[in-house]
Amino acid sequence: MSNTIVHARVALANEGNNPTAIIKLKSGWVVLGDNQKLPGYCLLLSDPVAETLNDLDCEKRNQFLSDMTLVGDALLRALKPRTINYSILGNADRALHAHIHPRYEWEPVEEKNKPPFIYDFKNEAKVSFSLERDIEIMMRIKEAIESIQLRRKEAQ
Repeated sequence: MSNTIVHARVALANEGNNPTAIIKLKSGWVVLGDNQKLPGYCLLLSDPVAETLNDLDCEKRNQFLSDMTLVGDALLRALKPRTINYSILGNADRALHAHIHPRYEWEPVEEKNKPPFIYDFKNEAKVSFSLERDIEIMMRIKEAIESIQLRRKEAQ
């Protein structure tokens, strides 16, 4: 199970060599997605990498899901999308990761209510990750996550 892209990306993040890495949370790494057709599309990569959500004990499952929604809250705060779509699939890459897609009002009407992966199946040009272009949005997401974490800690 140690040969997936998730394993490679987590290893790079832990070495400080993953340019898409935004922040490390308790359950794993928040990274910007390779296709930024929907700006701010993130993934939460479990660290240590688990094969599935069901392989985690209850406490680790809850932490992963809590961290996943923390990323969604941060995207709502930082980017002001109309909603957030969450997906945990695991069909191709048997390594736990969640897709967190902001969805926007500016999306074409015919795409707005479809799953966000519709953009991957269309014959449109991909908007590939670019550190130069995406660093600002990554910093906004990181700052929003840290702000929410601080607010939650102060509320305890």
